[in-house]
Amino acid sequence: MVEQPNPSYTSVPPPTRCTRFNFRTFRWMQTMLFAIEEINREGTLLPNITLGYKIYDSCSAPFQALKAAMELMGAEEGLEKEGERKVEDVCRGSVPVVIGDGGSTQSLAVARFLGVFDVPQVSYFSSCACLSNKKEFPAFLRTMPSDFFQVHALVQLVKHYEWTWVGLIAGDDAYGRGGATIFANEIPRFGACVALHEIIPKNHAGADMAAVVSRIHSSGARVVLVFAVEQDSVALFDEALRQGLTGIQWLASEAWSTASVLSTPTRYHHILQGTVGFAIRRAQIPGLQDFLLRLHPLNQDSLKDPFLVPFWEEVFGCSLIRGAGGQEGSAERKPSCSGSEELASMRNIYLDVSQLRISYNVYKAVYAVAHALKAMRSCETGNEPFPLQACPDVDNIQPRQLLGYLRQVEYTNSFGDETKFDENGDPVAVYDLVNWKLGTNGEMEVVTIGKFDETESGLEKKLQIWESGIVWNGNRTTVPLSVCSSICPPGTRKAIKPNVPMCCHDCVACTDGEISSQTDAIECARCLPEFWSNPERTACIPKNVEFLSFSDTMGITLMAVALLGSFCTSTVAFIFSYHRSTPIVRTNNSELSFLLLFSLTLCFLCSLTFIGRPSEWSCMLRHTAFGITFVLCISCVLGKTIVVLMAFRATLPGSDVMKWFGPAQQRAIITLCTLVQVIICAVWLAVAPPTPRKLMPRESPVVILLCDEGSALAFSLVLGYVSLLACICLLLAFLARKLPDNFNEAKLITFSMFIFCAVWAAFVPAFITSPGKYSTVTEVFAILASSYGLLACIFAPKCYIILLRPEKNTRKHLISKPVGGMF
Repeated sequence: MVEQPNPSYTSVPPPTRCTRFNFRTFRWMQTMLFAIEEINREGTLLPNITLGYKIYDSCSAPFQALKAAMELMGAEEGLEKEGERKVEDVCRGSVPVVIGDGGSTQSLAVARFLGVFDVPQVSYFSSCACLSNKKEFPAFLRTMPSDFFQVHALVQLVKHYEWTWVGLIAGDDAYGRGGATIFANEIPRFGACVALHEIIPKNHAGADMAAVVSRIHSSGARVVLVFAVEQDSVALFDEALRQGLTGIQWLASEAWSTASVLSTPTRYHHILQGTVGFAIRRAQIPGLQDFLLRLHPLNQDSLKDPFLVPFWEEVFGCSLIRGAGGQEGSAERKPSCSGSEELASMRNIYLDVSQLRISYNVYKAVYAVAHALKAMRSCETGNEPFPLQACPDVDNIQPRQLLGYLRQVEYTNSFGDETKFDENGDPVAVYDLVNWKLGTNGEMEVVTIGKFDETESGLEKKLQIWESGIVWNGNRTTVPLSVCSSICPPGTRKAIKPNVPMCCHDCVACTDGEISSQTDAIECARCLPEFWSNPERTACIPKNVEFLSFSDTMGITLMAVALLGSFCTSTVAFIFSYHRSTPIVRTNNSELSFLLLFSLTLCFLCSLTFIGRPSEWSCMLRHTAFGITFVLCISCVLGKTIVVLMAFRATLPGSDVMKWFGPAQQRAIITLCTLVQVIICAVWLAVAPPTPRKLMPRESPVVILLCDEGSALAFSLVLGYVSLLACICLLLAFLARKLPDNFNEAKLITFSMFIFCAVWAAFVPAFITSPGKYSTVTEVFAILASSYGLLACIFAPKCYIILLRPEKNTRKHLISKPVGGMF
């Protein structure tokens, strides 16, 4: 950090001063020195060449980084001394290449400056996706993957765990704002929403920071991504501790996913335990820890290190004497260092080599420059990156030439990792998925639980997670839930609320006939016509088949009524047969009476064909049997009516009409009338017979089995013909109702036909409007009601006289003029 004085604008302000010594970045610097010395010492990569360096502290400030870059180039000194002297002239004879800067914001300032002169810059920790723009930053390369790939990995992680309500906290710099913007734009593509998008204030002001934490608490998000550098993250979690914010599953960007400044202090353990995030690849660098331990203020090599004094004083809390580089006045504040202090006895971030990730990037950056220099020295005309130019002069290498070779670097290091840059100067994006776990010793451990490799094809191969090793916030093993609305269970669908994010919804139960078999279904699927939804609306099950069955109550009742009617008809036939010699049987045309009783028996029995599961034979039988038996029945009644009328006319003087209506003629009339119906039914069965049909209404949970008439015209002809005969019979009986007989059968026929016609007149609208099997019930009821009407009206009075009033069953009584009584 940089301590900036308040300018008075009346005098030259004092120089800025760096504060808060950072052990982690100091280790990165030492790793660069270690790599340079390793290359120089071994001599196999660059024989007869010694790499040198200059180190500048950017203090994590863009203007300080830019100032350091200008000093490195010699521009500031040259302009002061020579006025209009050009930078190229100052740098002639040297090969400037910048390793750094760490932060993206600082690298943006440096890259714009160095890009003008094509001076190569290799960053080890700048991940902002904006730096991949080669038109704006032509000389920038990095061993740190772009945030574009990191955000892609984070989005896939959110998608994998089905988190749909995610908080997003970003640092107020190019790294935080750039990465958060990409994340906020990508996440809606997978059906998730950003619950809140907050920026950590750069000055870490108490009120502003408190407002950020307060909004995290009120957002309802239980998973929050913090895309910020470790300094901003520390400020955020300090405020979270002050407000007692717990129960949040934190997702870490790579900038702080392995930061010891957060994982080491025990005060953060209860809120950061279970943190999950992506980190760049880790490596073990042999010899680095011994190299880090070499520092000592009395060591002649260490005295060359300008950062040693503040480092030593910060580690041991003592003050070095001024002659050894101590600061004036520091001895008054701290005890003097004895010189016997040992780094090996201390435990701090500087000596922690268990998570060498950024340090490994520094190591790779140095070796990338060395391999580029090696390629330049091994140049052969026509094979170098500039085939139209001659090989560079190795004694006077230009930055632009080194940049060209650096872009072409491709090598595999001793750890088996390949280092190369794509057209944007970015390396291969491979991340470790890490999890913060509290160890048995009470210390936080950063454990690798998976990886993300952008080079793989397919999400399953790119993102690999070892689920069994994950511990979530609160020391839980179950995946936390972070949704705006509760998950809609199977059997319901999401109903989007107006004017709210799409992730906030209501759960609406699927309607009848629709299902949803998965959670958070967007819409319910309608079942096929022959299926219906189960009570839970989670699966389609076959619809209940509905027909007039012998086993249900209605079917049993109608069958019993039909059999009773058949039994009653048979009983009447038996009574008539037993008393066939009596006048009432003989005078009422016993032959037609027995034929009528036989046809009524068939009418009662044909109703049974309407009960039971429809089949091809039952559908053909039920309608044709009904039509023929009823025509036979009405024909018999018609014959009786004609006989009554003709018998009355035959009693008139000079009338011989009865010879035309004898038994033979009566049989002919019945046969002819019935034959017409038989022909209609035969043609019906031959052309378009009735067939079973499934009626599957979408809004009904049943499949209705019924018989389709086949030909509506034929069905209408059958009913129409029966109706025609019934109307003729009713008319003739009505004309004969007042004939002067003591027992006028025409009157009984009139009553019976009136009931018959009334029943069938009511049947037509009832049949049309009755749903499902009840249309069949209506038809059976009409058959039984009309049959019972005929049986009761025509034969009940006769049975009454035969059985209960035998004194009236005489010829004298039947032909005498009626003087009262029931007839």
